[in-house]
Amino acid sequence: MIHDKSFIYDLSYTQIKELVIDLGEPGYRADQIWHGLYQQHWNKWEQFTSLPARLRSRLESDILVTSLRPTTTLESTDGETVKTLFQLPGGTAIEAVIMRYNKRRTLCISTQAGCAMGCVFCATGQMGLNRNLSSGEIVEQVMYYSRQLHRDDERVTNIVIMGMGEPFHNYNETMHAIERLNDKDGYNFGARRFTISTVGLVPMIKRFSSEKHQINLAISLHTVDNELRTSLLPVNRKYPVDVLLESCREYVQLTGRRITFEWALIRGLNDSVNQAEELARKLKLFRSGGANLYHVNLIPLNPTYGYSGERTTRNQAILFRDQLTKAGISCTIRVRRGIDIQAGCGQLAIKS
Repeated sequence: MIHDKSFIYDLSYTQIKELVIDLGEPGYRADQIWHGLYQQHWNKWEQFTSLPARLRSRLESDILVTSLRPTTTLESTDGETVKTLFQLPGGTAIEAVIMRYNKRRTLCISTQAGCAMGCVFCATGQMGLNRNLSSGEIVEQVMYYSRQLHRDDERVTNIVIMGMGEPFHNYNETMHAIERLNDKDGYNFGARRFTISTVGLVPMIKRFSSEKHQINLAISLHTVDNELRTSLLPVNRKYPVDVLLESCREYVQLTGRRITFEWALIRGLNDSVNQAEELARKLKLFRSGGANLYHVNLIPLNPTYGYSGERTTRNQAILFRDQLTKAGISCTIRVRRGIDIQAGCGQLAIKS
């Protein structure tokens, strides 16, 4: 059991309605709770003044309204990136990050404490898996930062599920969290403003495709050389590159939505023009009616304590990008954010 008491963010609207009815209250109390949580951003039962005192007292004794305890907050020198370390019930830690880009306010949130995928350059992968997060623990990361933005009359504009953990290894809880945040009568966060990143769990990509979500999908690819990819991402032994890319092609065909490939550029390892040419050759599978339904995000490696590889140079990243652009592939070099506060997923938690 994750929590000693029930946790409010773990509950759907229907479950909250059943709860208040079981407590002898009218069903509309669920609307008041739902509205207070997701629109008013309340996180203490005493704030729910629309509820009678007897109900607030009962909820206070039986239902947790906060679960994550922020223990460390780091802000980048430019003030644009803030990372928070949260302690979970049981003592383990997770991280979430808010990044400011002009008018955008992007959250990067976690779905697991640690990760079982073992990607060698990732601090979270170097930790191993502690446990999955509940849907409510995923939701609460969003509400924590949303509450801060709400005070300044700002809103979250994008949520990337690229923090600690492999979201598709915790598929059900991740999707329940997104569903709860997407609810039009609650937080009402549009599905197309979510992005889920996976290292390539093919059966879950197929499931995700068949469900035809409007949620964006990103694949942590990093190389199309099987031997190299296996050395970086052990999951490639089970789902090699061509099998993974075929599942991505099926996703594009079934949903008509663009897919993003993430490529961490590591100096002298996967940043050559030859690697770019090979990637371009593989991605020709995705051409559909002349339209590009894929995009490549190039990310100079964020160094971690447990991996000796170094980020590529700016010039080499530009050469790589230009080769893809020449081949007609949509490609950008992502701005590296929060390096001075170790904002890459898992870097703060592994130290704690």
